[in-house]
Amino acid sequence: MTTPILDDKDHTEPSAFTPENLLREARRQKGLASADVPAVCVLDPDGDIVRDLVASGRAQLDPDWACYHTELYVIDDGRARFAIIGGVVGASFAVLVAEELFASGCTLIVSMTSAGQISPLGAPPYFVLIDRALRDEGTSYHYLPPARYAPADPALIERVQRVLGEVDLVIQRGSTWTTDAPFRETASKIAARRAEGVLAVEMEAAALYAFAQARGRAVLCFAHVTNQMGRAEHDFEKGDANGACAALSVIETVVRALGPR
Repeated sequence: MTTPILDDKDHTEPSAFTPENLLREARRQKGLASADVPAVCVLDPDGDIVRDLVASGRAQLDPDWACYHTELYVIDDGRARFAIIGGVVGASFAVLVAEELFASGCTLIVSMTSAGQISPLGAPPYFVLIDRALRDEGTSYHYLPPARYAPADPALIERVQRVLGEVDLVIQRGSTWTTDAPFRETASKIAARRAEGVLAVEMEAAALYAFAQARGRAVLCFAHVTNQMGRAEHDFEKGDANGACAALSVIETVVRALGPR
């Protein structure tokens, strides 16, 4: 028996279906102008950061964003300039949106995803700067040949780690486990991942890093460790504004350090 996800793969062959063509047709159907997004774009799978930015009046909806599946908000208020999209949950969706963002002028994506604790580094919430992600999902295998981990760009990680000292928050660096099936995080799998040195479990980083490596793009992933997978009472508490305040401190520091001058 063969494994379809590994069959008929030529990772160097260009795709017949491109994000540029999808966006072209979306603009035609919606009557939208062709416009670039900000250089730095943020993926917010939980959507809590977007909701806080909209409620505070900091975020403005971009009327020219042509994606069929999402809304893009722009923040440009003197503190930092970036775009943000909420609800981008899971490996395949994150990479679909990432492809469209880079086709629209983005030069750096920052993903800030909620994550479950694997290694007990302390009481959540805290952050992990993800330097590699275990590929227990499907999307990464369409971009890179099989391997256990998808690594981040080490130069980008080192550069970001130097500036994160400005943030008065707990930020660890290490590996995560990316899964497509959060409700199949069994006790034996969790124990095995912990023994391997994995810090947290999330749903996007491995695919985003594989895409970044294959396409030569700049992608940086953070895990906001907010829970113990519901195995403790009063779990999933993220902090002020559902974690948006702390997450924005990290994001804005990265944008100021890596964004266009």
